[in-house]
Amino acid sequence: MEIHQLRYFVAVAEESSFSQAAQREHVSQPSLSQQIHKLEEELNQQLFDRLPRSVVLTAAGRCLLPYARTILTSLADAGRAVTALEAEVAGRLAVGAIPSIALYILPRLIGRFQHAYPKVTFELFEDTTAKLAQRLEDGTLDLVIASGTDESPNLARHSLGREALLLLVPEKHLFARRKSVRWKDLADEKFLLLHDEHSLSIHVRQLLAANDLKPELVLRGAQLVTIARMVAAGLGVTVIPEMMAATEFVKDCVAVPFAKPVPTRELTLLRNPLRTESKAAAAFREEAAAVFLRQPSPIRKADEG
Repeated sequence: MEIHQLRYFVAVAEESSFSQAAQREHVSQPSLSQQIHKLEEELNQQLFDRLPRSVVLTAAGRCLLPYARTILTSLADAGRAVTALEAEVAGRLAVGAIPSIALYILPRLIGRFQHAYPKVTFELFEDTTAKLAQRLEDGTLDLVIASGTDESPNLARHSLGREALLLLVPEKHLFARRKSVRWKDLADEKFLLLHDEHSLSIHVRQLLAANDLKPELVLRGAQLVTIARMVAAGLGVTVIPEMMAATEFVKDCVAVPFAKPVPTRELTLLRNPLRTESKAAAAFREEAAAVFLRQPSPIRKADEG
């Protein structure tokens, strides 16, 4: 059953004439009649009674007509919907983000974006960079916000800038009133880190090694928020991204800047260059770049000294 056959069938039914239906569909009458005949053969039913002066639907034809009209209407609607996507930012957008970014920036970013583009529907995924990159490659994600430079070489990278890393300590810690802290000051500190597969944990461990530090690791976790609560309880210190420092998630802690050279992490937006980028994805990329540039400075929790 072909679409053009259904279109010819509806035209004949509405015109009650093969010749007028052919004229309406801009085809020759023999061609239209041949397609109707093929449709009848496929259905093994006669759809029209061919009378000397008119064409009348049979019982089978009357049964088929509403279905044919529904199919043709749905196709027309689908075409209009796709055409509309070319003219406006709309549709579904699947976005992934690593946990050390998602909680702190996505609510504000997506809130701003949906205010500007209310016809976009989001699906959000949080996972490690490696797993999100795999989802990009297999087509289940449109965009990923991550950090680090060890992503798949098959993905396109758009830099969102660099973000400072800070030392998070309990509110009553000796370092809490310092203006800055040096790596060498941390030799005797107990550390709490994310699990090894998280990009922030990988980066922090590289920084520790580069500064000849082998601190006691007392806890590994899956969420920075949980680790921050452990820091507040006095179990040790950790390193957090600047975007977390300005949130309520560091309650009872102080985020202390590092002395120069300040450690940073690169923030990136990843996409699959083999997939056609929708207008929604392109607009989200632009909005993400703008939001990351406007990241607020961290709020200190104690007097600087």
